[in-house]
Amino acid sequence: MEITPQEREAVYKTIFSRRDVRGEFLPNPIPVKVLKRVLRAAHHAPSVGFMQPWDFIVVTNPETKSKIKQGFIAAHQQSAQMFDQEKRGKYQALKLEGIEEAPVGICVTCDRNRVGPVVLGRTIKPEMDLYSAVCAVQNLWLAARAENLGLGWVSILHDNVLRDTLNIPEDIEIIGYLCLGYTRFFHDEPELEKRGWQSRRPLEQAIHYDKWTD
Repeated sequence: MEITPQEREAVYKTIFSRRDVRGEFLPNPIPVKVLKRVLRAAHHAPSVGFMQPWDFIVVTNPETKSKIKQGFIAAHQQSAQMFDQEKRGKYQALKLEGIEEAPVGICVTCDRNRVGPVVLGRTIKPEMDLYSAVCAVQNLWLAARAENLGLGWVSILHDNVLRDTLNIPEDIEIIGYLCLGYTRFFHDEPELEKRGWQSRRPLEQAIHYDKWTD
């Protein structure tokens, strides 16, 4: 199947306009068919040995979101103490989640035992199943942007909060908690870059030819 130039440009537009959305969520519900399309895209991510180790826990209950938000608040306070005083003030001023504002939360997990102990492609690098589940997150993120949905990944959370709140078994790895919903707008640049937290590294500095170079 050949990709047309117009289709190619749409893919690049989606990649370059993807943002980590936090404070711009609208309460508008996501139609079931749209949510299913986004999850179907995530389910078609590449996976080592085609083991498809991911699961998606869809969260819409306000009480459940409230419990997760309390876990974020505790982790956020703990994290703030890890920065020096100047950086701490900037950190505390940032809006870093939309747990209660977003109409849908999605917890992505990884079942490392889904197809047994020996997996094609994981024999030397056992962590490849975790990377596969992260690929599912990226697919979900890009599909969400193509649907004009915002998505934010909340990483400032202890796993035990999600495990206890969402009844996740101990042998299932937690990849991340995602906030999903329509937004008031998308930032034209990454918000952390706009607010002076970190600038984008030039592509040329990330490319090496034939061997690692300083």
